[in-house]
Amino acid sequence: MSSIIISLGGSLIVPGDIDTKFLRSFKKLIEKHVRRGRRFAIICGGGGTARRYQTSARKIVQLTRKDIDWIGIHGTRLNAHLLRAIFYKIAHQRIIKNPLSPMSLHKPVLIAAGWRPGCSTDYDAVLLARRLHARTIINLTNIDFVYDKDPRKFKNAHLIKEISWRAFRAMLPSRWDPGLNAPFDPIASKLAHKLGLEVVIMNGRKLGNFERYLLGKRFVGTRII
Repeated sequence: MSSIIISLGGSLIVPGDIDTKFLRSFKKLIEKHVRRGRRFAIICGGGGTARRYQTSARKIVQLTRKDIDWIGIHGTRLNAHLLRAIFYKIAHQRIIKNPLSPMSLHKPVLIAAGWRPGCSTDYDAVLLARRLHARTIINLTNIDFVYDKDPRKFKNAHLIKEISWRAFRAMLPSRWDPGLNAPFDPIASKLAHKLGLEVVIMNGRKLGNFERYLLGKRFVGTRII
């Protein structure tokens, strides 16, 4: 069975403070499905940790895009070390920072983090999917659906249950920008489109909904195909 690729939003791990309640429940769910023979590759976003460091640095000096990116990358790596410690009994000892590097798959859970400037962990998730021969990426974030525009700003925003890559990419900017608020980053979207991957975006806080997806049942979320 190929690994299930999860892009775990940093907003779930560290919305402000570290969300130990969510992490405890997430751990139990993953362990439950590992016992059923499933394998997972979990790549961590930066969340509040990365944003606090980026914001603090910007108050002191004008940063280059590359420096902003590197701060965010190291935020993802700190979160990944937290996840690896939580899953230490069933996770690979080494955190994957470069999705193109050799990796041993003798444990059922693999934890990954940001790689290099110029993209988000969404892109790294796509590279992992290609490497591990997975056809789907589950993007656990803090929204139930993708919308055609920001529902916090536009009352006439429409939720999207399913969308093609061509239509989805038309909604995004053409390039990656550190701190970009998008359901799936434009660089990752371009490669996922090329590879013919499916990306499922759902609210990671609703773990019952995520489990329904894992069980092949009806779920709440957006499919990009």
